[in-house]
Amino acid sequence: MKTLMESKTFFATKYFAKKIFLVAALISFLFACTKHVEPGTTTIDCSVAKSFNADIKPITQNSCSMDTDCHGSGSTSGPGELLTYSQIFNARAAIRSAVASGVMPKDATLSASDKNAILCWIDNGATNN
Repeated sequence: MKTLMESKTFFATKYFAKKIFLVAALISFLFACTKHVEPGTTTIDCSVAKSFNADIKPITQNSCSMDTDCHGSGSTSGPGELLTYSQIFNARAAIRSAVASGVMPKDATLSASDKNAILCWIDNGATNN
């Protein structure tokens, strides 16, 4: 017959194993919910100059400044609102990093040409043209 001490040790071990399993499951769940981005998939072709009004503003209006959860009016996400040239210009380093790494836009994927346009516009001085 098992002693009281052996029974306590058995239940403590079983309890510890359950905790380890739950922590591992939680960590797996969190990593499964992140956006997967293949490294090195961004090729930049800046042979054609990009215009803020013609190229960048339509992308940000359609993909970034949709609502307060993204970068619309009243947003506090990341760099905040991205509605005007000044807001976008001031956040250009964060935008470049997020677009190049593929983490932005949050709930969508930019086309290769849209990514290229944003990255080239920023790399070429982010002019208000």
